[in-house]
Amino acid sequence: MKNYEEKEKKLDKVLKKLNTMSNRVLKMNNVIDSLNLEKNQLIREKEESDKDYESLSKRYEDIKSELEKVNKDETNKYGKQNSINEKIDELNQETETLIDEIEKWQT
Repeated sequence: MKNYEEKEKKLDKVLKKLNTMSNRVLKMNNVIDSLNLEKNQLIREKEESDKDYESLSKRYEDIKSELEKVNKDETNKYGKQNSINEKIDELNQETETLIDEIEKWQT
């Protein structure tokens, strides 16, 4: 009978350990599930951030291209204005020279 009692005690001890382990496994599974949910949320946020980045990057390139075009147009506009001013100056000098020549011939 003593043998049965020892076996029963050992069996009880093993059952308690199994229960404890089972509880730990359940807790671990809950933690794993929670971590998986967080991971999935982070993946979704990353994908959204990547989309936003691509959108902003494209918008940046578009604005940069528009700015370059505006700068080029302004450069051409002011370049033409400078060219016109130079020609006006040349004509003014020629006119002054002609007036000087006319005055010489009149005197």
